[in-house]
Amino acid sequence: MAKIFLTSNGLSTEIIKHEFITALKQLTNPKAVIITTASPQKEKNKYASKTKNDLLQIGLKQVDFLDVEVEEAKKLKQYNIIYINGGNPFHLLYYIKKGGADTVISKLSKQNAIIMGTSAGALILGPHIEVVNHFTPEMNKIGMNDFTALNITDKAIFPHYDREDVFQDNSGQSIEHRIREFESNKHVSIVRLQDNQYILVNR
Repeated sequence: MAKIFLTSNGLSTEIIKHEFITALKQLTNPKAVIITTASPQKEKNKYASKTKNDLLQIGLKQVDFLDVEVEEAKKLKQYNIIYINGGNPFHLLYYIKKGGADTVISKLSKQNAIIMGTSAGALILGPHIEVVNHFTPEMNKIGMNDFTALNITDKAIFPHYDREDVFQDNSGQSIEHRIREFESNKHVSIVRLQDNQYILVNR
């Protein structure tokens, strides 16, 4: 059974770390890879570096970086822990699909594995990233028209829900007001996820 973690900030709290360590006990010879594609800094992104250090401190012996924009997605098959780092959701989803990483991750989600998405990484594990296009269409530099995500979970999330400073609006409307407007227009439900919160989905 796969454990799917949806987070805003990854292993940022002791509760999330504890749940992750508990999930680790189901794995034999755990090997982790951090997908860095969403960030322009790739493996030099400070959050990617911190995550690697956190995983090593937890006790993992192997933690690698992988950028599916330029590296083969089939390399993901070597691992039973996939950590998808944050950044630009459009860029991430485009290259996850283009290189076939979506297929590999989908297969892994049906096995004994752990998949953790943080921010953009959590968004692309759900059914779609339309809410990103609603809030920050300027991030869609890739020209994406199909916002269908990996559908590994049925939860369309909004990460950093408590960060009004990050998602400021010229009209002064709150994040909650704009999410409700989106839900009403699109007839969908969005799961609000604050910076210190997470969702654990058992597959």
